Amino acid sequence: MNPAAYRLVAAARELNLSERFFGRFRRVGLRGVLADLNRVGTITKVPGEAPVAGMAWQRDDQDTTRWFPQGITTSADAYGPDPTRGTFEGRDVVIVSWYAHGWRGWLQLGSRVSVIDWTDDEAPRYRHVLLADPKRRWGFNLLRPVRVHAGGIVWYGDHLFVAGSSSGIRVFRLDDIVRVRNRLRAKGYRYVLPQYSSYSAEHDEGVGKMTYSFMSLDRAGAEDHLVAGEYGRKDGSHRLIRYPIDRDTELLQSDERGRARATELHDRQVARMQGAVIVDGTWAITSSNGEDNAGDLWVGTPGDYTRHRGVLPTGPEDITYWPQRRQLWSLTEWPGRRWVYAIDADRWLAKDRGKDDA
Repeated sequence: MNPAAYRLVAAARELNLSERFFGRFRRVGLRGVLADLNRVGTITKVPGEAPVAGMAWQRDDQDTTRWFPQGITTSADAYGPDPTRGTFEGRDVVIVSWYAHGWRGWLQLGSRVSVIDWTDDEAPRYRHVLLADPKRRWGFNLLRPVRVHAGGIVWYGDHLFVAGSSSGIRVFRLDDIVRVRNRLRAKGYRYVLPQYSSYSAEHDEGVGKMTYSFMSLDRAGAEDHLVAGEYGRKDGSHRLIRYPIDRDTELLQSDERGRARATELHDRQVARMQGAVIVDGTWAITSSNGEDNAGDLWVGTPGDYTRHRGVLPTGPEDITYWPQRRQLWSLTEWPGRRWVYAIDADRWLAKDRGKDDA
């Protein structure tokens, strides 16, 4: 398949709306959220052979059936693999995305992210931030919910890319987080992250539509790349795709019409993929097997993977790589069995393991 058949097209940013919006709300950025964390996780043992360390959420987040965690990214994605970098102002920060099931009363909740301070590995503290699509209507600044599955996220510089399934990708700037005085305007949330821009998914005639189910970052080589893939059942489509990133703008490389073209595409990969990341040329993929069944970790190159069956807890989702710790990081979604956890990358990415752990 020709990767150039797939494109992500940037939307025009509404500059005037953004300036009016920030005139109404107090912009505090990520720094403001980290200074006001209000929830506490618990360091715990995570089921499965692969996890080496993990966190359970505060009890109401651990058990809720309204919100489901999906995507994961860290400050190491944002600031690079150098041993002296990879932190936000000296803190190890993890960001997790969630999507909401249904409504709360008459409110549709959309999506949110959790900002976690994981600096000292002791009872990580965190706070939720609502994702919002600001619109000006009838003279008012409205905070509309961002209705995406948010199955994958990538933090790159100040930008946060959020997977939007078949619609494409949403883009946010973490410096744009605002503090809302009247929580009723933000569905009960104190902090809101307004959408900065978006990319619409396009494809050539005669090829199947790409679904951007999950994402990760690949910093190897001369260019950085956004890696994306799609979830599909056994008979569905299971593709992996890459787009180059412009290091100066921290956005996708695009032409004068705002079109970013894929440079790599792999078809017919792993069924039920939930996340994929590249570490020094080796791919690590999570796949799920339904509720109550352990997940799988796949390692190798497209079309040639080693399957480590059942080594992940049930409900595995997105995956990222933390080079300073030499760890893969992932998370799970099912109520009561939700963990954010690390995996020893050197152990599972070793090239001399057997072809199937079945």
